[in-house]
Amino acid sequence: MSTKTKILDSIGISQKIKRLAWEIYENNLQEKEIIFVGVSGRGEVLAKHLSEEFNEISSIRTKIGTISLDKDNPYQKEIVTTLDELEYSNKVVVLIDDVLNSGKTLMYAAKHFLTTPLLKLSTVVLVDRTHNRFPIKADYVGQSIATTLKEYVNVKLDGEEKGIYLS
Repeated sequence: MSTKTKILDSIGISQKIKRLAWEIYENNLQEKEIIFVGVSGRGEVLAKHLSEEFNEISSIRTKIGTISLDKDNPYQKEIVTTLDELEYSNKVVVLIDDVLNSGKTLMYAAKHFLTTPLLKLSTVVLVDRTHNRFPIKADYVGQSIATTLKEYVNVKLDGEEKGIYLS
C-alpha cells in the first residue's frame, strides 16, 4: 500500500498560481495579448486558473487554448490545438502543464508552435521534478521537488482534495 504525502494544499497552490501570474505579467508588460495554452487535462485546468489570476492583475488581453497530444507516444499521433494558427501567430504564447517530469510532453507540445512565427514562447509548470531527459526547461515554476524516479507526483487542481501529492 502506497502512502500519499501532501506537498502543497489548496491555499499553497493558489499562492503559487498567483505568483506565476505576476511573473508572467512582469516579463510581458509591453504586450497587447498573451495566449495561454494548457496541455490537455490538468495543464488545461491550470491554464484556466492562471489566466483568471492574470486577468485580475493585468489589462493585457488573454486567450486560452488547449493542446492535445498522446503523452506516452507524442510522435505517433497528430498534435491538435483548439486555437487556429492565426490566433497565436506573432503573439506571446505561454505553454502550461501541471508537472515537468522527463520533459517529453512539454518538448513535443512546444515543437508544435515552432512552425509558426511567435513573439515569444514561454513554458509554465506547477511542479518541476528535475528528472529531465529532454532539453527543455520551464521558464516559470511553481514548486521544484526533489523526488526519486519511483515516486509519483499527483496534482489535483479542483475539489476538496485540491493539492499536490507525492506517493
